[in-house]
Amino acid sequence: MKHSQKMQITIDGPAGAGKSTVAKRIAKQLRLFYVDTGAMYRAIAYKALQSKIRLEDEHSVSHLAKTTEVILDHSAEGTVWCDGENVTQAIRNPEVSRAVSTVAAYLGVRERLVELQRREAERGGVVMDGRDIGTHVLPDASLKIFLTASLTERANRRWLELVKAGKEVLLEEVSHDMQKRDQQDTEREVSPLEPAHDAVILDTTGLSVEEIVAKIVAMAQEDGR
Repeated sequence: MKHSQKMQITIDGPAGAGKSTVAKRIAKQLRLFYVDTGAMYRAIAYKALQSKIRLEDEHSVSHLAKTTEVILDHSAEGTVWCDGENVTQAIRNPEVSRAVSTVAAYLGVRERLVELQRREAERGGVVMDGRDIGTHVLPDASLKIFLTASLTERANRRWLELVKAGKEVLLEEVSHDMQKRDQQDTEREVSPLEPAHDAVILDTTGLSVEEIVAKIVAMAQEDGR
């Protein structure tokens, strides 16, 4: 497939569906920029927790977002910088995972980060994953994918990821947090989690990362995007 500087692939879906892992590999294969929007929201949640801001205080959290610099390194390492601090590992902590849906629901936070995300897309072709990328951030994207999987599989994936990173956490705790986040994401008033009307819905239950990536790359190549 001929590389397109304007190709935009969006990958949305609930927590633990494999969005980030899949998006990174697709970006590498198609030579596109990978924009991890979830990491950007996690960085704001992390900053709010570190700043001792009450998460329920929408005004303060939104003001924080507008004055916080979040930079994504497009190298293979995928480093996330928040006001000069490398927060790549810290933003994956369970406490940040529990806080991020509350933070992401605020209009002020979303407006700021959507602005930054669209700015990233203007740099060239991108693969961008999140929860409202195809419906809100890049509604005119070339290819829109909505990844999903059973709660059991998604929770197990996230638990294994945390254990591998050296975190001590119970699978039941991860599953409970994920179920709560699913509810928050789908019921929030601002850009709720839902497939775009023209998205391809792909259930990843039982599929390997390689199989998922191959399916999406084939879609991009078949359509000449």
